[in-house]
Order: sequence, then structure tokens, then C-alpha cells
Amino acid sequence: LFLLFFTTHEELQTLDVDDAFFSTPEDIAARALKPQGGVNFIRTFKKQEEDQAINLPPNLDELVKNATYVQSPDNLVWQYFYDLKGSAEYPFPGGVFQWARYRINGTGLNETEKIFSESLNKHENTLTLATLRIFSNGLGQPHFHFNANEMGYVISGCGQAGVILSGVTSNFNIGIGDVIFFPVGTQHYIKSICDEDLLLVLAYSTGNQLETLRMRDYFHGTADHILAQLFFKEQAEFKKFPRAAK
Repeated sequence: LFLLFFTTHEELQTLDVDDAFFSTPEDIAARALKPQGGVNFIRTFKKQEEDQAINLPPNLDELVKNATYVQSPDNLVWQYFYDLKGSAEYPFPGGVFQWARYRINGTGLNETEKIFSESLNKHENTLTLATLRIFSNGLGQPHFHFNANEMGYVISGCGQAGVILSGVTSNFNIGIGDVIFFPVGTQHYIKSICDEDLLLVLAYSTGNQLETLRMRDYFHGTADHILAQLFFKEQAEFKKFPRAAK
């Protein structure tokens, strides 16, 4: 079972190998592939009624005798492959992230992680992928991303998501199999509301280092005398908001 994300907002356009083959004139295919028997051999191929991308032939064991693959060298494999489940965990109050991403500062990355990180950054339209685990009744605090749309899929647990815009807030419950979408620059939050952890796979539409601003950071980054004017509260009152330990 695969969960797939594609970097397009348009209707996805796909051309399968068999579709491309049967769309090619017989004489052109014969001249390009040069099979024994020429065009007569090409004519022995018959287009199946069902899409073979998802419907395998019932006599597959008779057709395929050898399907072994030789492992490619690391410098090629890790451009396209990453062990996300086995990667480092990044805890936060209420949960933990695991990342398959590009990082500007590669300090601390092993060699295969560096290959993958640099590969992502070489491609303009690519994805940053993550798993997000929010502990039971935990919170992924309000935040927004400067440089990416975010899409997520709920693997297990249940929760509530919120989208916070100017003057409008949308709240909705999420559960196993649901997809959520947060456009770039849209403040949002996710919290777990079950006895079990809420687990999601998240995809971000950027191959650059993800730029995120969290509510705690921008609130504490604003001078307390400015906050006093905005909220009509004594300046000293804002000392009651604890700052995260560095």
C-alpha cells in the first residue's frame, strides 16, 4: 500500500508505457524497437480492455520468469529513497516529527541523508515529507508556512484541525483516511482528541528548507509594549506567558 503525493494543482496527466506503445503507429514502433519479425511481431501485441496499471494479468506467473533487481550504488539510490521511519525524531511539546527534507545546514546529517537533502534541493517542483505524531490530547500549536502548501493524511487516531484567517476560523474533526489541506501562509493547528496518538503523513510543496512561524515565536517576538497597545492590557501582564527553554 502506497500513499502518493504529486506536485500539481492541475488535473494529473499520466502516460503509461502500454498507452504510449499502442498510441505509436505500428511501422514507427517496429523501426524504433527493431524486434525479430518486424511489424508483424508488433501486431501480436493486443491492448487490454482494462488499465494494466492496476489490473495485473491472471497468468502473471507464466509470463514473468525472472524479476530480480541489482541494488544501485548509494550515490544513486539515496537521491530517490529515504528511510523516514528509521530517521531521527524531532520532539516538540505534545508530539514528535520525523522529516525527509532539505536542510541548508547539513551539519549532523550522515552521508545518505546529505545525498537525499541535496537531491531535493536540485529540483524546482518537489516535496518535503514528514510524519507527525501528536500524543493523546496533545497540540500542534498554531503556525503557518511562508514557502509551502501543506497536505496531510491521517494514519491513525482522531483529532481536530483549525484554519485561522483574518476574521474567519474553520474548525473540523479529522479521522483515519481523511486528507487535510492548508494553503501557503494560512495559520493552522492540529490537536489530538482521542485516547490514542494522532498520526499523520504530511507533504509540503517545497524542495527548499521549510520556513515556519509558530504562534509562540511571533507572540514572544513582538515587544511587550506593542502587545500592551494591541490588547489593552498592562505591559507587565505579558510576563505571564512563559518562554520556551532554549
